[in-house]
Parts: sequence; C-alpha cells; structure tokens
Amino acid sequence: MMNAADILSFLKNNIHSTVFATNDKDGFPHTCVIDIMLCDDTSIYFLTSKGKDFYNRLNNQLFVSISGMKGNDTLSTVVVSVRGKVRELGNNLVGEVFRQNPYMEKIYPTSASREMLTVFQLFEGEGEFFDLRQQPPFHQSFSFGGKEVTPIGYKILDTCNQCGKCLSACPSKCIEQGTPFHIREENCIHCGTCYKTCPYTAIRKL
Repeated sequence: MMNAADILSFLKNNIHSTVFATNDKDGFPHTCVIDIMLCDDTSIYFLTSKGKDFYNRLNNQLFVSISGMKGNDTLSTVVVSVRGKVRELGNNLVGEVFRQNPYMEKIYPTSASREMLTVFQLFEGEGEFFDLRQQPPFHQSFSFGGKEVTPIGYKILDTCNQCGKCLSACPSKCIEQGTPFHIREENCIHCGTCYKTCPYTAIRKL
C-alpha cells in the first residue's frame, strides 16, 4: 500500500501530464491537459495563464477532477485519479515551477508572458490509484488535506449464506470465503457482478 504523499509524488514525477476536468459558468464540462508542476505531502501544484479560459473555469468552481496514466497499453498501465478543492496562490512559486520544469522556459520565454502566470494548489481531496500491471488489478483509495475517503464499491452483509454464487461470478476473484464472505477491496474493480448475482440481496452497494 502507498500513502497519499507517495501517490501524489508518482502523479507529479511519473505521470506529470494529466487531464483536468472543470465546469464553465453554465455548468458544462471541459477537459484540458495540464502538467503537475510541484507536489508536497498533502497537495499538488499546477500553473496556468490568467488569460486562458481554464483560469476562468478554475475560479468559477474552485474544484477540479484529474486523471493521469502511464503505460504502453491498458495492461501495463498505472492510473491515478484525483478530485478536490483548489485555490490560487499567485506568482510566488512560478520561479520554483520553472526551476523544476525547465521546459517551461520554451513555452513562456519572455518576462511579459511570465507575468501572466499564476499557480494553483489542489490542497484537499481524494482519489484512486489503479495498477493494471498485475492481475487482478490493484486498487487503492486515498485522501489528503483533511478530506475523508468516500466509501465506494460493495460490501457483503451478515445475511450472506455462503452459497458461493458471487465467488464464482467475480471476474477479479477478489471474494474470499468466510461467514460472511468478504470482498478483498484492493482487488475489486467495482463492476457490480456480485451485487447482481447474489440471490439473497446480501450484497450492498456502498
């Protein structure tokens, strides 16, 4: 298991270029590719120009959803998804962003263009880490900045009578025998097959 700081560091150093989802003033979703520039144990930092519509969308909602992946194909991929609150910090960290990401000098080569830049911090949120390089896939929920992890997936209740139908139907083989049966959450892909298969409604969606 990785802690939140390790996952945020992986997102910044190993994935780096991510897809951001934001809403405009009318509530319509937009996506764009944004690099994760800096990170610490409890937050990640990214950069934009005040002249971009992305800047307006950020300030419209102060909440983003991010997804990034690294791998050559689906079954060699690690995926990190993060969602949470953002705030604008201004230009105090722009110099550090350029120091750690020197390619930015080619994108914003003039002092006038850099004056338009501002840094945002994603300071409170939660997310998921998926490793599809192993079978069954590995999944881990995490949170940071004081946010609690929102329960997702399925739970087998005490009314389970150990009939075994969910056990044989589960595509990731993450259900273990017991009284009641138990879902191994780190390998569950949240497909809902067990929930649909159980004839005794002994599985609850979280």
